[in-house]
Amino acid sequence: METKQTTQINDDLLRPLFRTTWRFYCGAIICGAVVAAAMAAFGYQVWNGIGVWGIDRPVFWAFDITNFVFWIGISHAGTLISAILRLANATWRRPVTRCAEVITVFALSIGGIFPVVHLGRPWLAFWLFPYRSEREIWPQFRSPLMWDFFAIGTYLTGSITFLLLPIIPDWALVRDKAAGWRKGIYSMLAMGWRGTPRQWHRIESAMHIMAVAIIPVAVSVHTIVSWDFAMAPVPMWHSTIFGPYFVAGAIFSGIAGLILAMAILRTLLHLEEYLLPVHFDNLGKLLLMMSLLWFYFVFAERLTTWYGNESSEMAVFWQTQRGSFAPLFWAMVVCNSVIPFPLLAIKKLRTISGTVIASATIVVGMWLERFLIIVPSLSHKYLPYAWGTYRPTWVEITLTIGTFAAMALFYLLFAKFVPIISIWELKAGMRGAPAVPSALPARARSLP
Repeated sequence: METKQTTQINDDLLRPLFRTTWRFYCGAIICGAVVAAAMAAFGYQVWNGIGVWGIDRPVFWAFDITNFVFWIGISHAGTLISAILRLANATWRRPVTRCAEVITVFALSIGGIFPVVHLGRPWLAFWLFPYRSEREIWPQFRSPLMWDFFAIGTYLTGSITFLLLPIIPDWALVRDKAAGWRKGIYSMLAMGWRGTPRQWHRIESAMHIMAVAIIPVAVSVHTIVSWDFAMAPVPMWHSTIFGPYFVAGAIFSGIAGLILAMAILRTLLHLEEYLLPVHFDNLGKLLLMMSLLWFYFVFAERLTTWYGNESSEMAVFWQTQRGSFAPLFWAMVVCNSVIPFPLLAIKKLRTISGTVIASATIVVGMWLERFLIIVPSLSHKYLPYAWGTYRPTWVEITLTIGTFAAMALFYLLFAKFVPIISIWELKAGMRGAPAVPSALPARARSLP
C-alpha cells in the first residue's frame, strides 16, 4: 500500500524527470558547447592529420592515451564497487549503486573513444575487429589495441546490462505516473513489468549472476590496460607490478569520481535526505584505504627502480624526482596522499565537504599519475641522443576538457530521464525486507 513516506520518495526522486528547471538548460548548454568545441577540434585533427598534436618522436603517446587510461580507471567507480557492495549485502549502498553504475558506462564510452582517435585515420577503426578477409589477413593479435578492443567491449556490454536490469522496475513506476508520449516510451522501456513474484525472482537472480561475473571482468580490464605498457621494453614500464598497480589506481580514482558525482547530485537535485553523510563517510573510509594502497605501490615502484640503479630507468627516475617532471610528480603525491590522508583519516574532517575536497584533489592527482607514467618514460627512452620533449597543443587540451564536459552532459541527461537513485531498492531497504517483495500485497509489489 502507498504510504505518506513512499509518496514522498516518489515525488522527490521523480521530480527531475517531470520538471525541467533553468539549471538543467544552463548545464546542458554549457556542457554541450564544450563538447561541440571538442568535436570541432577532433574534426580539425582528422582534416589536417595527427600532426596537429604535440606528439613527435619519441613521444607518440601523450594526452590521448593519458585520457584513455584515466577514464577507463574512473569506470571502476561503478560496476566493480556496486557489485562488491551488492554481494556483501551492504544495506547503506542502496542510494549509491545507480550513481556508481552509470559512471562506469559513460566513462568506458569516453575512454574507449581515444584508441580510435589516436589512430589518426579513425575510419580504419574496423581493422581492430576480429574479422576474416578474403585474403586471409587477420588483425594482429599481439597488438595491445586488440586486447583493449576485447576487454573494453566485454566490460561495456556487461556494465550496460548491470545498469539496465535494476532500472526496469523504476521505468515501470515512471510509466504509471506519466501520460502522453512519455507513457508510451516508458511502457516500452519497462518491457511489461508488473512486479509479480516471478519477475522479481528473475531480476534478482540476473543481478546476482551479473554481480558475480562483472568483478573478474572489471579487474581484468585494467590489468589488460596495464599490459599495454608492461609488455613494452620501455624504462619503468616493463614491470610485473603494473597489473595490481593499475587496478588499485582505477578503484582509487573511481571512488573519488563517485563521491564528486554524488555531491553534485545531492546539491542540484536536492537529495539531502537520501545521499546522507553516512554514505560519504563510508566511501571516505574506502578512499582512505585505497590512498594508502596507492602510496604503497608508488613507493615500492620507486624503491625498486632506485635500488636496481639501471641507467635507462634512472634517467626517467631522476626526471620525475628532481628534473623537468618533478613539479608534476610532487603535485601528484600531494593530491593523492598528503591532502586526502588527514581529511579521510580524522573522523571530524571526514565530512561531506572533507570527502569532496579529498576526491577533487585525487581526480587531479590520478590524471597527473597517468600522464607521468607515459610521457617521461617515452621522452627519456634509453640513449640520450634519442630523447625528446613534449608540449600539448590546443587540440589535445580541447579534447581533454571536452571529455569532462561530455561526462557531465551524459550524467545530466541520464538524471533527466532515469531516477538517479533506485526507488524500489530504497523502499525495500525501508521495509527492512529482502529486495524481492513476494510476501507483499499485489499493489505494493508494483511499487507505486
